[in-house]
Amino acid sequence: MAEIPAYYMRGGTSKGVFLLADDLPADAAERDALLLRVIGSPDPYARHTDGMGGATSSTSKVVLIRASKRPDCDVDYLFGAVAIGEPLIDWSGNCGNLSAAVGPFAIWRGFVPAREGTTTVRIWQQNIGQRIVAHVPCRNGHPLEDGDFREDGVPFGGAEIVLDYLEPGDSPMRLCPTGGCIDTLDVPGVGTLRVTLVTAGNPTVFVHAADLGLNGTELPERINGDAALLVRLEAIRAHGAVAMGLAPDAATATRERPGTPKIAWVAAPASYRTSAGVEIRAADIDVLARIVSMGRAHHAFTGTGAIALAVAATLPGSVVREALRPGPVAQGVQTRIGHVSGTLAVGAVTVQRDGVWVMERAVMSRSARRLMTGLVHVPERC
Repeated sequence: MAEIPAYYMRGGTSKGVFLLADDLPADAAERDALLLRVIGSPDPYARHTDGMGGATSSTSKVVLIRASKRPDCDVDYLFGAVAIGEPLIDWSGNCGNLSAAVGPFAIWRGFVPAREGTTTVRIWQQNIGQRIVAHVPCRNGHPLEDGDFREDGVPFGGAEIVLDYLEPGDSPMRLCPTGGCIDTLDVPGVGTLRVTLVTAGNPTVFVHAADLGLNGTELPERINGDAALLVRLEAIRAHGAVAMGLAPDAATATRERPGTPKIAWVAAPASYRTSAGVEIRAADIDVLARIVSMGRAHHAFTGTGAIALAVAATLPGSVVREALRPGPVAQGVQTRIGHVSGTLAVGAVTVQRDGVWVMERAVMSRSARRLMTGLVHVPERC
């Protein structure tokens, strides 16, 4: 039985197993086999009974950290979205929520010394080639985990961690991979849809809720209980992946990269009740949005999806821009997203350079904490 040091951490509305990359096999196939066993995948019963996973897209995740060799970063961060029923880890995207836990983890593990007040941790996000700067509140030499900062989708308060997502200068992907802010997607069995395709946060496909026969106030049980809807959403997502140059064909996108792109639908602000029964007023949000992650409706809204939405809100003519509350859109002003669990505000700044849209910066606040530290025990035969 192998014993591997690990932290089990919550970041935002997600949680996952954090490990040091150097504690794992160097061979990618051996590493993935071990990590699948840590999480408990594949599990035909969809429960992750024999592993650390939570059997949802928000709770079946792994994070690998090592000291960075880049002069402008402290740690390298690699994120894996673990499939539940298949022996697959999708390394193609980032988790915006767990990004909030990377800074505290780096401090707890000694990669960055704690500074009284706020400690800055410079993170290299390996999956998408992006720098993230985490501003972690610290006290008495340790990250602060208790506090009054609240985020919808998390039942308890925490300490606010501000995350700056900086321009992904090393990424070959353009913000608008097709060159425009609006595209037409022909999806067999679904029809022709107007979509916005962006690569901020994670690659994301945005579509109008009405074009799906939805209104943007749907709760997860409504979405996950409609098998035909999930099939249509996956078809749109997969064809969006092809249009973005992320997969050679839709079948490959479905089979090999279920984690990205995400698919989300948006609608004009309207009052609704969250999954907890809380009334959200139309006046308190700028747009309604729902998102699917790893084939299931997200119980809140993904952090990277929120970044993508805030960025798309600044792009003229985009699907998100069309759904926004009427009025001028200012760069850097936070977009208030009405999602399944409540609201989430994210700000973004975009500019055009030589006719190409570029994300300069996005800002989001989350909280994070350690849930457990110790050893994960893995059978030698993974």
